[in-house]
Amino acid sequence: MILILQLFLYCLLFFMMVKLAAGNNGINCLYFYPKAYQEKAIELGLADEQTIKRKGKAFMIPFLIILLLALTGIISVWNQVKDFKTAYWQAVLFLVVMNWFDGIVLDGIWVGHSKIWVIPEMKDVPYIKSWKDIFLKRSIATILYAIIALGVAGIVVLMGKV
Repeated sequence: MILILQLFLYCLLFFMMVKLAAGNNGINCLYFYPKAYQEKAIELGLADEQTIKRKGKAFMIPFLIILLLALTGIISVWNQVKDFKTAYWQAVLFLVVMNWFDGIVLDGIWVGHSKIWVIPEMKDVPYIKSWKDIFLKRSIATILYAIIALGVAGIVVLMGKV
């Protein structure tokens, strides 16, 4: 039961950071949109490529660090995991749930149905990923996260020795 609460809190953290970055206007997170959409925004003078890249880095670096710190903290401090196998499987669980949460809830439902992500000057330009694309990308990412979980488990074990 505690893992369900932790998964909920981890996904909530993920959501809140994206919401904070977006505010009430998708233009703030143009780096999340497909490349063709970004190029159209640049063409319309809504943004420039350097700004998109700069904002993307300014969001993604702290975002990834915070998620990594939260994940290792949950597993090592809250759950008090000391062994690699348990740390690995918990890391896989959190990363895979976060991956599918991002794909289904954020990309598929929130982005697909919220006015926040509609940029008025570009409302006729498609930006929503198809469910097929979401499932394909998330399936591939699931394999990648299983590999990343090895590093997370290693960090958790090292933290347990400190």
